[in-house]
Amino acid sequence: MLVVLYTLLLTAIFCQTNIFRYNREMAEPSSSSSKKERLGVRGFLKLLGPGLITGAADDDPSGIATYSQTGAQFGFGQLWTSLYQIPLLLAVQEACARIGIVTGKGLAGIIKKHYTRNILIGVVFLVVVANTINIGADIGAVAAAGQLVVNVPFGVLAAITAVVIILLEVFINYKTYAKVLKWLALALLAYPITALIVHEPWKQIFYATAVPHFEFTFAFLFIITGVFGTSISPYMFFWQTSQEVEEEIAEGVPLVKEKPKLPKYYLRNARIDTTAGMIAAEVAQWFIIITTATVLFSHGITTINSAADAAKALQPLVSSFPNSGQVAKDLFAVGVIGLGLLGIPVLAGSSAYAMSEAFGWKEGLSRKFNEAKGFYGVIIIGTLVGLLINFIGINPIKALVFTAVFNGIAAVPLLFLIGKINGNKNILGDKKGGALSRTMVWLTFGIMALSALALLYTLVLH
Repeated sequence: MLVVLYTLLLTAIFCQTNIFRYNREMAEPSSSSSKKERLGVRGFLKLLGPGLITGAADDDPSGIATYSQTGAQFGFGQLWTSLYQIPLLLAVQEACARIGIVTGKGLAGIIKKHYTRNILIGVVFLVVVANTINIGADIGAVAAAGQLVVNVPFGVLAAITAVVIILLEVFINYKTYAKVLKWLALALLAYPITALIVHEPWKQIFYATAVPHFEFTFAFLFIITGVFGTSISPYMFFWQTSQEVEEEIAEGVPLVKEKPKLPKYYLRNARIDTTAGMIAAEVAQWFIIITTATVLFSHGITTINSAADAAKALQPLVSSFPNSGQVAKDLFAVGVIGLGLLGIPVLAGSSAYAMSEAFGWKEGLSRKFNEAKGFYGVIIIGTLVGLLINFIGINPIKALVFTAVFNGIAAVPLLFLIGKINGNKNILGDKKGGALSRTMVWLTFGIMALSALALLYTLVLH
């Protein structure tokens, strides 16, 4: 019954993006011939933007490390999270996207206008701290992955990573960068391919996916809080909201009384984009857990201490190659480095949006450096501070999991505010969240809060 109710709920959310209805309405007579085009594959691909990029960034190095540790430590025990998170993640990110599209402002800008200064400062501080820690962990992961391929000191690779990311984010045109970001997500295909070529107990896998398993222990709650935190993460809220505004600017959406005058199908397009990105993120999580559970957990490897340990999960994919161990390391390194280049700019960018909106600075990746020095200054400083974190002696792989757990706790007050904004007619007018949207966002807040409280409770008893 629980699975049936879940499926109906997920279907209801997905129906908001009903492509068949989209095609039927697009086929209706219109004054513009371009609106008569059916969606099709090419039209669908054109819709993909902030939602897909946010979903791809969701599987950053922190996500890969957390999901890998989950599979290695608990086997299929937490596989159900990748299914049951879908409607939660969809609801939150759809709300964030809609908030940005309807208001033409990022989250910090809306909080600044409608809430107290203390709340604004608290929110900005929380997201900047969480993002900076995450940036540091991701830079460390990229450097550690790089060491699997080249014999270069960790510190040198970390510094190169930080410099390359700063140069890309500051000097590359936003549209060009967005196109690249979409394709970097393909690095995750190594996990489903591995899962499909290995003999898997699919009956057990589907059962573990549909039926939740729970242990009231510190170890279990620690990892599951990390799973929630790396999937439903603070930086994603701020990034997608602001990127939808960037998208409106890039497409020339006009403003009426300081609010965007939206084309007829704009919100539906954004929902399709967001749905595609979030489902892709959870499918990637599902396959990473399956692969690590099958290859690592079943062979007694229950703790991942290094990038080399994590890379062993991909060895079956390249077992027929000479020196398959190194090939697996190379493949893992390519994925982590590619997704690091995807995720770290999103983290730094979301901090920059929050700070710029809070202090009234000019913002946006569509602007040049001279037009938004404060915005790009936050990106540069955040990335450099994140780099410095790697020189205090923390294991880069373990840091990724700790970062995910921190994000799981930090997301709770932010979800509370998103829930308030999503149901506020004064802010969103008739585009405020419907009953389903509001219910799911508040449910997400409740689940994340309970997860964090349970973790803290067991920590005290631990």
